[in-house]
Amino acid sequence: MRSMRRSECAQIAMMLEVCAYPKPGNVDRCHDYEDTWLEHFLASAILARPAFVTAEYSTAGLGACLKEAVSLTAVHEGGNTHFGAYILLFPLIMGDGIEGALDITARTTVEDALNFYEAFGLTEVRMNKTDDLDVNDPESARHIRDEKLTLKDIISYSAPGDMVCREWLNGFALSRRVADFLLAAPDGKQAIVRAFFSLLESEPDTFIIKKHGRDIAEWTMKQAKEVSAGIRSAEDFDEECLARGINPGSIADITIAGIYLALREGWNWESSQTA
Repeated sequence: MRSMRRSECAQIAMMLEVCAYPKPGNVDRCHDYEDTWLEHFLASAILARPAFVTAEYSTAGLGACLKEAVSLTAVHEGGNTHFGAYILLFPLIMGDGIEGALDITARTTVEDALNFYEAFGLTEVRMNKTDDLDVNDPESARHIRDEKLTLKDIISYSAPGDMVCREWLNGFALSRRVADFLLAAPDGKQAIVRAFFSLLESEPDTFIIKKHGRDIAEWTMKQAKEVSAGIRSAEDFDEECLARGINPGSIADITIAGIYLALREGWNWESSQTA
């Protein structure tokens, strides 16, 4: 197989993550949500390509790339599918890896921050009530300009309560863990599920915390450990999460970033055809 461009690796990473099964509580090739389907995720992976190409050739800033991706994918009714993943993918694409991504994130500007907030406003994601900056408040843009806040500043502000944003500050540590897991795995297809579980059993998903509280996030970790230990089936755990509306969306976003890194480093996702 020919080597893939960075933009292509980003698309494939998004596709592989959503198709992997079972990933408890998340949309996959066997489960849809009522309003968000597998097809919405796949459509976003296709529609985002021009923004990925923009990032690959560095013809726009990071915030502009994020806004372009959200604008391009806001044409279906499946809502926000990949906003968290974009926060990780775009610096990795622009920097061609973690070291370059950290340089990109360190050099973000006020304009990047403003574009990020405009992109945020196009999604169905909403800020926590305790956040000082509200995307729906015109004063937020003025505050960003007056305080000269960069996109790195905005992400750093959110990082304590958001594991996706923390990746910018910790050297993309969890994304790296996923990539290393995949690169060491003997097969391709089920390796994504196992990599997903490796995070789910060790890291409290901050999307679950925001939606259900820390106790449920810790319960999810405990159940994932039981699956890995063979005490509980992944399918049963998946069905309970779906029934209770427990979806580890932040870990899914980080898994996408990890898949992207592994693909860029030569991981062969076709190395096994076993389900």
